[in-house]
Order: sequence, then C-alpha cells, then structure tokens
Amino acid sequence: MRLTTRAVRVAAAAACVAVSLAACTSPSDTADTTSSSSSGSNALKEPDVNGDGKVIVGVLSPGDLNDNGYYESFVAKAEAFTKSKGWTLIKVGSINPADALNQARNLCRQKVDLVALGAAELKDAIPASAESVCKNTAWYVPSSADIKQTPQISISRDFINETLLAAGYANGLLMQEKKYTKAGYISGPELDFSVQAAKAFKAGIREVVPTATLATTYTGDFNDSAKAKEAATAQIQQGAKVVYPYLGGATDAVAALATPANGLLMSTPGTDRCGEPGNKFAVSVIFDPGEYFNAALTDFADGKLKMGVSRDWHLGKDSVPTVKICNGSADQNAKLKQFISDIGSGKVNPDTEVTKLGG
Repeated sequence: MRLTTRAVRVAAAAACVAVSLAACTSPSDTADTTSSSSSGSNALKEPDVNGDGKVIVGVLSPGDLNDNGYYESFVAKAEAFTKSKGWTLIKVGSINPADALNQARNLCRQKVDLVALGAAELKDAIPASAESVCKNTAWYVPSSADIKQTPQISISRDFINETLLAAGYANGLLMQEKKYTKAGYISGPELDFSVQAAKAFKAGIREVVPTATLATTYTGDFNDSAKAKEAATAQIQQGAKVVYPYLGGATDAVAALATPANGLLMSTPGTDRCGEPGNKFAVSVIFDPGEYFNAALTDFADGKLKMGVSRDWHLGKDSVPTVKICNGSADQNAKLKQFISDIGSGKVNPDTEVTKLGG
C-alpha cells in the first residue's frame, strides 16, 4: 500500500458528504440473498449502477480519516477522484468492525452505487453485498488472507510478506551501517495480518543483520496514541534503535520520539512521507490503499470494474507496493532496488524467507 497524501488531501477537501450512520437492521434486508453481478463480469451498469441518474460512492473505514497515513490516503484519493467526476462521496470513519455489516446496509439504503471498504478489518460487512438491500451495488474490498472471493465483490490484493520483507531489508541496511542490532514493532490488535507483518519485517532485517532481535507489542488499538507512545518508549528503553509503528492514527505520536540525538529509525505504515518538512521517517513502506482504490475507481468510471475477480499488486512488478529509504546512500538504494527486483522476478521467495528468518 503510494503517493504522499497531504497534497491530495488539501486539493480534495471540498464537495464530500460526511454522514453519521446509526446501526440498525431491518428483517427485510436479510430475507433473501441476491447476486448483484455475475462472476468475473461487469454486468452492472457502472458507474450509475442503480440507474437513478447520479453516482454515489460510499466509503467505510475502521480508522481515523485524518491520520496522515493509511486510512486518510484511502479517503483522500476517493475525494479527489469523485470531485473530478462530479460524483457524491459518503465517508464514514472510526467504524467498529462489529458494526461493519449494519453500516454497509445503511450505505446501501442511501442508494450508493459503490460500497468501498477502507481496510480488511471491516470484512464482516461483506455479507451485505449479497442481500436485497444492496442488490444494485458494486463493491470494492481490500483483501486479507481470509477474505474469500464472491461474485458480488471486487477484491484488491497485495501481499504482506513481499512488502514487509522489503521494509525489514531496508531497515536492516540502515542498522548495518549504524551497527544496530535491536528493533521494535508496534501494532494495534493482535490480528493475523499484523502478526504476519511483524514476522516478515523481522525476516527482512535478518537478511542483512542475522543476529538482530525484534520486540513486538500489540496495544489493541491502531489509533490510541497514548498506548502506542508508551509501548514505543518501553522498547526504546530496552535498547531498540529501530521502531516500526505499524499503526493508524497513533503513527505520528510514535514518530515524534525520533530525534537526531537518539538516532531512532522509523518507517511509515503505508504512505510515502520521505519528502515531508520535518520528516521523522527513515523509510517509507508504501502500500498505499489510495493508489489501489484510485485504479479501481478509474475502472468503475469506465464501466470496467469487474465483480467476482481480484486485482493483484506485486512488489517489484507494479508501481505499488514499494519501499524507499528516505536519505539512503547510493549503495543502500542500489541494494534495496535489487532486493525488490529479486522479489518481483521470483529469485527471492518472500514466503520461504519469512518462514526461515521470521520465527
């Protein structure tokens, strides 16, 4: 998961409809399951799927829509694209995953043409895509390993082991230069993808620094800055010189701990922030959900967003995901570029490397 989100966010701040949706369920919404498209086809008449003469895109996100990172990127790209087309955008953030299904139904009641999930944490919303309330609706879903393809949804997939292995490798190059051996990883809930990300990050570091150790902390919340800062402080006190805040809204609170004096190395969780004024990040790990969604919206506008299929994004093959060292030396940049290329070509098998080095 990228482009820097700030410029996009400023340019696209207008003409969006923010709606607070109350959770409610009507028995008629779940009385039957109706397929809204045929598998692998664009039978839906996109972009005005429901034929009411207007196009409405609805975005559901589990995170803070102003987090300067992963969650904001998704909405920022949606804002820019819908504004350019004269469409309406409904965006709802900070959704509890337990309420995802009801929130999706509520979007469909507002006659949206496309329901877009901002992150895989909201996967419990997907059953609504086959209900009568969402019959005339297209769906965009970012994937995780346990999301199954259905005829009613279009999935966008990238691969944690690819991107996070390269992220660890980039940090390993910097650690090698500075003779660091201890790193830390902080995330929110201890979910399958966040645990896998830690393993891949550790494996990548060990590609370069075989004796490196990684402390992992799960705070239970991607957006709780106080918990994240407390966890990072504890890791730093225990000797960590690299800290990866694999977080949402709490990212900047952790990044603020990095100063020239302490030499801490931080990485971004999804977006390119290397060029920001006062940048606190040594590495941009770019798996920008906004980039993936922008590609899907382009297809949707052209009537080509097919339901029942997935779009796969691979490190070293596509423009995103990728990883960059913000102020890397020529040698470091060349080594990282080659490593990414080797993943893309298959010379390096990320799954094998994570199994071997990420335990």
